[in-house]
Amino acid sequence: MEVLFAQRFVLRHSENAALHPNRAVLDGIIKKVQDFLWTRVTKGRFATDGDTTVRDLYERFYKKLVLRDRSLPRPWVFTTNYDHFSELAMDRLGIPYANGFSGVVERRFNPASFRYALAEQLDVASRKWTAVDAFVYLCKLHGSVTWTEDDHGLFPIREVWPPASANQMMIYPTPAKQNSSLGSPYADLFREFQSRIVREQSVLITAGYAFGDEHLNNIIYQALTIPTFRLVIFAAPDTEGEIAKLRALRDPRIWIIGGDGPEAGTRAHYFNMVVEHFMPQRPSDRIDDAVRKVLSDLAPKKDDEMKDAEA
Repeated sequence: MEVLFAQRFVLRHSENAALHPNRAVLDGIIKKVQDFLWTRVTKGRFATDGDTTVRDLYERFYKKLVLRDRSLPRPWVFTTNYDHFSELAMDRLGIPYANGFSGVVERRFNPASFRYALAEQLDVASRKWTAVDAFVYLCKLHGSVTWTEDDHGLFPIREVWPPASANQMMIYPTPAKQNSSLGSPYADLFREFQSRIVREQSVLITAGYAFGDEHLNNIIYQALTIPTFRLVIFAAPDTEGEIAKLRALRDPRIWIIGGDGPEAGTRAHYFNMVVEHFMPQRPSDRIDDAVRKVLSDLAPKKDDEMKDAEA
């Protein structure tokens, strides 16, 4: 896609008439890639076959993520994925979140929403307020299948589900298209990412990220110049590339977690292992597990019930 976008930029700005017929060919190739991506994300097997494995995993992730002390700031989730599993999981759980869009009938991009916090009123007479515990800030750094360009307002970008077509979705998986990736909303989202991780006592946890995006790596490396910054990377111990360079630094502020999981065929750095074994378990989940164990171990079996009924 990086090569295709760069070549299209050259052809669109070239005055060489002999190259103009190639524009349609290149546009057709890009459209095929976009159609394939849109179909896989919006109509893939997780949408058509009734497979809720991934959706359920995201729900467990967000249920555990919001289990935080009241004194801590609300969590931020930065993702380069285009799918809408995060939004779907939080909607199903009733977890309020800010993803940069505001409105109901027409949800439009408004970067000011990242400055908002959700609060509940404790006392109407004295106007006492307290921040809602379960609240998440979600930044989709590379766009989303639910975003589409519009021609209204200061930020002409809307969030629509289901998306109308692949032609309208705003996904730029590479910074090569400078006018788009460096403009709104991407510049606003990158700024939020930078402002969050360069703060004192910040911790960035990455899972499934191979450090393949230079524009994001530069921000992370800038944060590493801050003594109180911590970087936790879930990745295979033998990963090459940028992660290998980070490992070679032997920086005590950088933790790389990965390897074989507790069961055969599992890997400790996979997302499902991170959710199940590294994130805290809610007290209610432990109680639910205990109740299920009691029902399964102590409840009479179905065959026994049938025999008793016949007797």
